[in-house]
Amino acid sequence: MERKTPTIQDVARFANVSTATVSRALSSPEKVSEGTRARVSEAVRVTGYTLNQAGRSLRQRSAKTILVALPDIRNPFFSSILDAIEREAAARGYGVLVLNLYFGHETIRRLQDFLLSNRADGLLLLDGSVDTHLLQTLASQAGAIPIVVACEEIPNSGFHTVLTDNVDAAERATQHLIDLGHRRIGHLLGPEHNVVSRERLAGFGKALASSGLVMAPEWNFRGNFDMESGFAAAARFLSMTERPTAIFAANDESAIGFLSALRQHGIICPQDISVVGFDDLGVAPHYVPPLTTMRQPREALGRMAAEALIDLLEDPDALGMPLRIVLRSELVVRESTARIARGGTDRTRTDSHSS
Repeated sequence: MERKTPTIQDVARFANVSTATVSRALSSPEKVSEGTRARVSEAVRVTGYTLNQAGRSLRQRSAKTILVALPDIRNPFFSSILDAIEREAAARGYGVLVLNLYFGHETIRRLQDFLLSNRADGLLLLDGSVDTHLLQTLASQAGAIPIVVACEEIPNSGFHTVLTDNVDAAERATQHLIDLGHRRIGHLLGPEHNVVSRERLAGFGKALASSGLVMAPEWNFRGNFDMESGFAAAARFLSMTERPTAIFAANDESAIGFLSALRQHGIICPQDISVVGFDDLGVAPHYVPPLTTMRQPREALGRMAAEALIDLLEDPDALGMPLRIVLRSELVVRESTARIARGGTDRTRTDSHSS
């Protein structure tokens, strides 16, 4: 009977570590602890595992670079994510290329240009709107290039994914307003076809339903994750006779645009309206009033997404079942939300504030 050739999985099982850790211990021993190195070394000796020198040589001709593709580089939400990705990549000996996908129909062509020219070894995608089949075709054309998706999930894609708990976080944000006594609650949405927007709308609806409240479609304001859509939502709000007393905004930028426009018309937060944002951008604690928001763990998201991609690059055999990591967001209560006055006083009705 022919003896089975030992694999890196055998070494990992014997040493009780991941295959990615075995790969790091063999290729960059200085990046793992002394105890781990000793366990891996012993596992290699016992199993009789030997490195595939041909495969190793091929991998050493890689670009040692990962490509990060994001939907709009102008959005400040991505800054700390990109910083964490770059730090993790640098610590593992990789460079980072950033590709802005804001160019619409040029998206796939630009991805092809980068990946098929061997300028990058793997793709970290921060945009859930890219077509799954096109991505899978591209990955195949580029020699089964690893792809990790972060921030926005691509359902049924088969890619490793790192994201935050959008539905649950939106539900908790809305529940905060309900707990303050608000019953007339509106939602400033994100882009209509964006998966994150849909998830946050779903969480908003769940919180209302759990409290026996009905979602009022007229209080759902279209948005686009930018300040301009917040201004537009404020204009609609000001035109209403019956207004919500609180708003859950799908992100901080649109929330700040909304509040800025209302302030110009004498409607003050939180005396006249409470507002919750989402993301906890750098400006959120410094705005007037400081913004109550859902804090996404953006640094952890970027770091773990980069780690997952580089682990795949260093050990392609570790692909296996798709990894799905969901990180929990934190409600940060500041001064833009307040308990509604007892007795039903509603200063958000059309009055002298909306001149």
